Amino acid sequence: MKITDLYIDKEVLNFKETSVICDRLNIPSRIINTSDDIYRMLSKAGSAISQGKKTLFLTKNKGKFVRQCPGTDYYTCCNYMILHIGTFCTMDCSYCILQSYFHPPLLQFFVNHDDLNESLDRLFLQKKLTRIGTGEYTDSLIWEEIYPFAEKLVAKFSNQTRTVLELKTKTVNIENLLSITHNRKTIMSWSLNTERIVKSEERKTAGIEQRLSAAAKCQAQGYPLAFHFDPLILYPGCEEEYRKIIELLFTYISADNIVWISLGSFRFMPALKSIIEKRFTHSKIVYGEFVKGIDGKMRYFKPLRIRFYKKIVSYIREFAPDITVYFCMEDDEVWIKSLGFTPSEYGGLPMILDKSASRHCGIF
Repeated sequence: MKITDLYIDKEVLNFKETSVICDRLNIPSRIINTSDDIYRMLSKAGSAISQGKKTLFLTKNKGKFVRQCPGTDYYTCCNYMILHIGTFCTMDCSYCILQSYFHPPLLQFFVNHDDLNESLDRLFLQKKLTRIGTGEYTDSLIWEEIYPFAEKLVAKFSNQTRTVLELKTKTVNIENLLSITHNRKTIMSWSLNTERIVKSEERKTAGIEQRLSAAAKCQAQGYPLAFHFDPLILYPGCEEEYRKIIELLFTYISADNIVWISLGSFRFMPALKSIIEKRFTHSKIVYGEFVKGIDGKMRYFKPLRIRFYKKIVSYIREFAPDITVYFCMEDDEVWIKSLGFTPSEYGGLPMILDKSASRHCGIF
């Protein structure tokens, strides 16, 4: 994690988490009363997004740590819960929605972990199975370089029985997690794409074989795993290249230990197009056959998505015919034409994922 500017909210100056991070970074810091000063500085930067990836603000989460995933009524949602630990990312993917989601984007790490733990303790009191992840507004494991946060979360989740944590990443920052007790209540999860997309669109991320090697190490330590092919990106020769990555996945990982694989095609709010064109001048991903979906996002023309999904599903089924595969934010037509069923036939997508989590994570 390359941080050039460190700002500290005066309210968290004496927090133990702040002290640990300052010691690890060992760079000058500035104590501030309000985040407005940082936002003004970033708004004047030549590239606010690039500067925001090097500027860290240690502060409190003044809202909810545990919140519902912001899905949509228009497409099938999995009822995922979010553990809101911070914002933005040090890696640099062309398609990342966070570039246009925050104004301006800024690395924030919430250090009021006593409040976070209280929120989790309340969550653990629920009698129903809950799936929760830290990877909605940031990568789950980038923070390990400055604070052993995931390590603490894994240990905490290991001591309860009804909630499953998913740590989704494009890094290989797993060394701290290999020797701790997890009781299979944490799912280690990686985003995957083709070698071409990783090299051209996913700057500063770990390579595919590095990710899979890290996943294999976690598997050896008994962690359940998950993988996400999202976004799937159409380009000449993509089908064969995705097939190679799927073959590679199953050379590293046993299908029996994969809780689920999600699929999602490239989609973006119209405002992201100009950002990609400016920041990734070589990228061609926004010039496909897109139409505006009912959620306002640009999506591949539906027949193209369905054809592509069917191919990807068939590749996965060759190696793992019974594995749980699901779509992120697609409608029933896509499900029935690509997978041969709709979630409602099995009680809904949340129930499908709950059953898979129960089976793999020892929840009954």
